[in-house]
Amino acid sequence: SIFMIQIDDTIISEEILENNFVCNLNACKGACCVEGDAGAPVEDDEIEILEQIYHKVAPYLSSLGRKAIEVQGTAIRGTDGEWETPLINGGECAYVIRNEKGIVFCGIEQAYNEGKISWKKPISCHLYPIRLKKYTSFTAVNYDRWDICKDACTLGRELQVPIYKFVKEALIRKFGNDWYQQLEEAKKLLES
Repeated sequence: SIFMIQIDDTIISEEILENNFVCNLNACKGACCVEGDAGAPVEDDEIEILEQIYHKVAPYLSSLGRKAIEVQGTAIRGTDGEWETPLINGGECAYVIRNEKGIVFCGIEQAYNEGKISWKKPISCHLYPIRLKKYTSFTAVNYDRWDICKDACTLGRELQVPIYKFVKEALIRKFGNDWYQQLEEAKKLLES
């Protein structure tokens, strides 16, 4: 059975401590930005950011991506009423770009890497395969299992990198350094 760890107002599945994961882009080609029937979750405070940076991100995007965003907006309400990134014809994320090998990257992150903007990408993308779910009094921090990521599980096992270490930068961005240090303490306790 899975047990949970509480830090501040978050409840964390021990699965993110126990399971290994390292994205293997050569194997999956960035399928998480392409597959699925909804865009990536966008937090309320990110809606404004996406609007503000769009003019700097647009040059990096495909013409189809730009068209989708110009029609739908930089973020849209999904069927569940939550905000998410717009899709191109119900398929891939509108912010997707591809390199010459056909591997998918994020146009927002590309603009960030080239110093055009100071915001990397939506936190939900940065945190993946961790997904956050907000409840009234706490936020659940869970491992989102998706069969398209099986190569990442294999690579993670080979390299012995647990999920929480793979997404360390994103977890600190979202919850802060103290929170992350408490998570590492919890991991130590689990092993003792």
